[in-house]
Amino acid sequence: MSKRAFITGITGQDGSYLAELLLEQGYEVVGMVRRSSTVSFERIAHIQDRITLVSGDLLDEVSLIHLLREYRPHEVYNLAAQSFVPASWEQPVLTGECTALGVTRTLDAIRIVDPDIRFYQASSSEMFGKVVETPQNETTPFYPRSPYGVAKVYGHWITVNYRESYGLHASGGMLFNHESPRRGLEFVTRKISNGVARIHHGLDEKLALGNLDAERDWGFAGDYVRAMWMMLQQDQPDDFVIATGETHSVQEFCQLAFAHAGLDYRDYVVLDPRFVRPAEVDRLIGDSSKARRVLGWEPHVTFPKLVEQMVEADIESVSRQKQA
Repeated sequence: MSKRAFITGITGQDGSYLAELLLEQGYEVVGMVRRSSTVSFERIAHIQDRITLVSGDLLDEVSLIHLLREYRPHEVYNLAAQSFVPASWEQPVLTGECTALGVTRTLDAIRIVDPDIRFYQASSSEMFGKVVETPQNETTPFYPRSPYGVAKVYGHWITVNYRESYGLHASGGMLFNHESPRRGLEFVTRKISNGVARIHHGLDEKLALGNLDAERDWGFAGDYVRAMWMMLQQDQPDDFVIATGETHSVQEFCQLAFAHAGLDYRDYVVLDPRFVRPAEVDRLIGDSSKARRVLGWEPHVTFPKLVEQMVEADIESVSRQKQA
C-alpha cells in the first residue's frame, strides 16, 4: 500500500516541490488550500491531476480534524504560514494566528485523530534573528526580530512540546533561506531576478531595493524539501538546521543576476528606504552538519547556479508575457 501525505501550503514554493518529490517516491498526495483565499495553482498546475486538493484552514481546527479523519495520512507536512516577514509587521495578529497557533491546531488534530501520524513543522532561520553565535545550529538560542520570527519560535517549541508530552513523531526543520524560480515576487531574490528580466526586455529602467548589505544563507528549495522528507523517514523525531553554510549579500545576488543578463547592477539598482525592515536580522549562516551526518542530506545546487536558474526562468516568463 502506498503512503499518503498531507501537505498544508501545497500551492506555495516549498509545497509544490515537496509534492513533486513525494509523487516520485510513490506517495498519494493530499494538499490543503483555503476556500476563502484567492488561490494560485500556477506552481502545481503540472501535477494537479495527480494530487487531491481539499479545503481547510489552519485557523479552524475542526476542518483539520475532519480532513485527517477522511484521508488518514501517514505523514503531515505543515508548510502553510503567513511567511512574508514585512507583512508580519502589518498583520502581526494574523501572523500569530496562522504561523504560530496554526501549528498547535494541526498537532492537536493529529493527537486526536491518529497519534501515529508523522509530522513535519517548517521552522525558520528567522527564529535566530539577532544572532548570539555564528554559524547557527540546533542549540543556538533564538532571538527573533519580527512578528514572523516570533510566531515561528512558538510553532517550533509547541512542536517540541507535543513531541515530548504526547510521544508524537514530530520533527522541525530550521530551514535557512531557500529560493527558486517559484519563489513569490514579494521576496527579494525573486524581486531581483524578475527585475532583471523586465529590464532586460525593456519594460523597466530601475529596480528599487532596501538594504543591499543584508546577508543570507541562500539555498535551492528543491534541495530543502528533500530534507523535510528525510526527517520523517527517521526512526526518531528530531530538529535539524538545513542550510548551505555559505552566506551572500543582497548586493552579491544583484551582481550575479544582472551579470547573467549582461548588465551592471550599479546602473539599475536604486535604494528605497521603504524596503528597509524596522528591525533587521544579523548575519544568518547555518551549520547543517547534524543533518548531513544523521540524514545524509546535502545541497546540490550552488548559489551561482541558483541565481542563474531564477534569472533564466524570469527572462523566459517575461518574454511569454510580452508575446501574449
